[in-house]
Amino acid sequence: MGVLAAGYKTASAVAAEIAAVRAVTSDPFGVNVFVPAAPFADTGAIARYLDSLAPDTEVVGVTLGEPTWDDDGYGAKIAALLADPPPMVTFTFGCPSEEVIAALQDAGSVVAVTVTCPEEALAAAAAGVDALCAQGFEAGAHRGTFSNDDTPGRDYGLLALVGEIARVTDLPQVAAGGIMHPDQLSAVLVAGAVAAQCGTAFLRCPESGAHPVHKAALIDPRFKATALTRAFSGRTARGLVNRFVLDHADAPAAYPEINNATRPLRTAAAASDDAEHMSLWAGQGYRSATDRPAGELIEWLCSTAPE
Repeated sequence: MGVLAAGYKTASAVAAEIAAVRAVTSDPFGVNVFVPAAPFADTGAIARYLDSLAPDTEVVGVTLGEPTWDDDGYGAKIAALLADPPPMVTFTFGCPSEEVIAALQDAGSVVAVTVTCPEEALAAAAAGVDALCAQGFEAGAHRGTFSNDDTPGRDYGLLALVGEIARVTDLPQVAAGGIMHPDQLSAVLVAGAVAAQCGTAFLRCPESGAHPVHKAALIDPRFKATALTRAFSGRTARGLVNRFVLDHADAPAAYPEINNATRPLRTAAAASDDAEHMSLWAGQGYRSATDRPAGELIEWLCSTAPE
């Protein structure tokens, strides 16, 4: 099923997208919500990092935004989802409160949380969620860790993660990270997941809203690898290694402050087709992304899945 992204949108925009989906299908769908974290305490570290971006802002020709903290309209989005509950609500960057989970369940939504290690899976299970999205280290874009730090033990590859989570809880798992081929989808189902979640696999599809430069970079031989970086947002994310990633390995763990500050830079880079200053999020299997239509891709990915 499809999942709407609630991140970086207003509650009213999310409600409008839910209405638009309901207008064209009765099939189940989900909505993904970011769980806010506390503001980053070291404002001096943020200021020093943003000062180091001066050469980049000069190249792109833009001024950085303010490094403000916000909760991404979390409360308003929860209220909107309770008013018009979708079949499924998923959360990332943390686990919502037991009260929020129970309220959504009472309204009729299945609730799932992204986890990256067994400890996070146990915490989500204790909070009462219905399912877990197990995000392996291979996955593209932001890591769904509960805390934005470098604590060891959250670098599980997907198959190992599915197995370790199953050892501590019997909640259903949706496996995410590096799934680009039918055999990989079959592998996570055999390993114990009930479903797979794909992102990078769809980036080059005609229906994808990814920037054309982003799509082209996935098959450009000059982008030879992915890496985890905080350079663009202050939160660890996996993307193609470009000049900005290489130059700014020292970004502090300040999310969303750095994300808000660098937004004008990223927007201007995209407007000028500057791949070296764009956040080119992608999982480790990015070279296998194809430009076939999304429907065909889904049929192909499921073609060898066990019954």
